[in-house]
Amino acid sequence: MAENLQKQLDKRGMTVADLSEALNFKYSTVRDWIKGNTYPRIDKIEMMANYFNISKSDLVERKTDREEPKTIDFVKELSADDIDWSWASAGGKPISERAKANILAAFYDEIQEYKKNHPNND
Repeated sequence: MAENLQKQLDKRGMTVADLSEALNFKYSTVRDWIKGNTYPRIDKIEMMANYFNISKSDLVERKTDREEPKTIDFVKELSADDIDWSWASAGGKPISERAKANILAAFYDEIQEYKKNHPNND
């Protein structure tokens, strides 16, 4: 669980503080989950899964190397610097780096979901 939660934070460029603030969790509680000192209740797991737009099993199940893609995906290497963000603004202000990271993470997740559901459409 701890490793999967950390992976989700890293994927989105988030910190423990970011997640704590977003879901109104105590910082020390989330830190303990990340360190593997404690385990969240199912309602907290569900809240995090919904926030990350993933299944609860993506947070709690141990992932093996076999489940990781064997080839390098261009989307993984895509960074916020590769995109012209002039179209994206919030109230006329440029969007934050965190928002950019969340958009890229969501894009990557959608690509992976599509590939999983359409294995013959590389």
